Amino acid sequence: MAEPISQAALGTRAIGIRVPAELGQLIMLRALAETVALIADFALDEVGDIRLALDEVATSLILDAVPGSTLDCAFRYDDNQMRVHVASVGAARPAVGEDSFGWHIVRTLTDSLTTTQEHYDETVSGYPTAVDFTWVRSSDNR
Repeated sequence: MAEPISQAALGTRAIGIRVPAELGQLIMLRALAETVALIADFALDEVGDIRLALDEVATSLILDAVPGSTLDCAFRYDDNQMRVHVASVGAARPAVGEDSFGWHIVRTLTDSLTTTQEHYDETVSGYPTAVDFTWVRSSDNR
């Protein structure tokens, strides 16, 4: 049984961060996802699922990122859901392997999942790529 472990903080309902698109940044992104989900008053099992989904998305984007690029990550939450946006500049098209086992896990864990990739942009030497997913509280949708 999932039980909330904290009271949701009033005020800030969104946070974003930009980090180098490097695998060494994953530990910080996981910690941030966990912290935001706990502040948003998600249950412990939900926090773990959100962190796992973010980890898979961020890893995919980092592995394909143009050298020297950044990874943008934003969390928005309200009383019912958390929306996560992760973006980088990919070196290949498509940037994420949507047929992979890891991507299947992300689809299973989330309530919505959208990937967008723009045309090659010479100013950033790659394909601007974004992944958005939504997690709806278990008491509302599961």
